[in-house]
Formats: sequence, C-alpha cells, structure tokens
Amino acid sequence: MNPKKLTKKQILEEINNIFSKFPSPREIKKAKKLAMTKNIKLGKLRKRFCKKCYSLFPENSEVKIRNNMKIIKCKNCGYVGRYRIK
Repeated sequence: MNPKKLTKKQILEEINNIFSKFPSPREIKKAKKLAMTKNIKLGKLRKRFCKKCYSLFPENSEVKIRNNMKIIKCKNCGYVGRYRIK
C-alpha cells in the first residue's frame, strides 16, 4: 500500500479504521504519517494519544482541569499536553 497512490477519501477511511479499534503506538504513528501525506487534519483524534510516545491517553494518563485548560500527563513517558477548553 503506497500512500502516494491513495486518495484522500481512502486515507481518511484507513485512519478511521485504525482509531475504531484499540490501536498500538505503531499503528497510531502510521495513521499520523498517512494524514501528513495528503495534509489531512486529525482534529479531535490528535488529543487521544501522546505526541511523544504515541500511547493512547485514557489508560495511560492523569487529567487535570485548571483555568480553561485540560492538562494531560502521560504515565508512560511523562509528556504533559495542554489543551484549551472552549
């Protein structure tokens, strides 16, 4: 499967298939690279995994909410992600 020969729709379907099940860090990295080939934004999916080690957040994180910010700390690598809450 060559990502340059796939269309945007096919890549979006592939990314949704990856995130529909419980993806491993290797699969998450693959989905991110597929999105970068056709300049596709991951949107809400990018907040579901650690940017450093690519592990899923729900089971590997500590969540705090302060001053309209959601602070997520990865238990696997220690990375702290901060997201603004609207």
